Amino acid sequence: MAQLVKLLDYVSRYESDLSRYPTQYIRLKNAQWERMKTQWEHGVDLSDRTPIHEETEEQAEEGKWYTPLTRLFGSRKGRADEEELLETNNDGQDDVNGLDFNPHIIYNPETVMELRKLYLDQLFHFQLKWASSTMMEKSNLDAAFMRDSLLRSFTQQLPDSYLLFYYPILKVKKAPVELDIILITPIECFCITVLEAENAAAFIGDGDRFWTKKYGEMESRVLNPLIGLTRMEKIVSGIFAAKEVDFPIKKMVISRNGYIDYPGVPFDTHIIDRRTYEDWFASIRKSTVPMKFNQFKAAQSILDIGQTTAVSRLFEEQIEQGQHETNE
Repeated sequence: MAQLVKLLDYVSRYESDLSRYPTQYIRLKNAQWERMKTQWEHGVDLSDRTPIHEETEEQAEEGKWYTPLTRLFGSRKGRADEEELLETNNDGQDDVNGLDFNPHIIYNPETVMELRKLYLDQLFHFQLKWASSTMMEKSNLDAAFMRDSLLRSFTQQLPDSYLLFYYPILKVKKAPVELDIILITPIECFCITVLEAENAAAFIGDGDRFWTKKYGEMESRVLNPLIGLTRMEKIVSGIFAAKEVDFPIKKMVISRNGYIDYPGVPFDTHIIDRRTYEDWFASIRKSTVPMKFNQFKAAQSILDIGQTTAVSRLFEEQIEQGQHETNE
């Protein structure tokens, strides 16, 4: 599952410590799956199982880690320290804030494939929590993301080593700028613009400002997707250059359910429509390359200028407590 590093302008755990959470996520994901599968194979009723808390003995030693990433990012202080303190001293109560991964299976699956699907669905919801809250802060998650099929397919089917920025809002020259999708693999960065409408709609690139969309007998104009894509690539390449990150960037326009016809496509842009999407997606799913140092530098450079809108959990609790007392 690709890791959802940044979603819109939501607060993210990865902002606290990008050197820690990717490896913690992978370890947690694999450990919970193996534990759940073993219990299922031994006939344990998973619909009535006791939740497993995120912290393990191995994770309790995290404060002693020293890796090349530590040399790059340093030991993050401030909010990260507060989160670490809470996580190691809350007596296993992380789930109170919805930040612990405790799969809740409402029925016993009959096959391991069915079990796997239930597990990944639970993990997807857990990822959304990590991408919209920390131990100290919380953003208002739009429920539409729960039903976002593209976001779900990216997070559930791509390798763990991929870092996903989903429509991130960045502060560029002190102004908020919303980008499309940025997918950072261990070896390259994909800047992706999605062009989708009705099933089997056709998009024809026939102008600089607008393209034509045809669906049955209907015809309309849509904004040329290359405008936003080119702007996004320039912003990302500028960020990399400012941070001295040497990392290749690819520009892509994708449509899972439509056709794109653009004979004049630039040489540095890839068009992926319903005729080629499955093959393209299958090819990037096959990657077995582990996370790379330069990949983390690229992701961190984007996170550094990400805009974050969140409220303090303490402040939110005080408001709720005040409302409760007023009602009484």
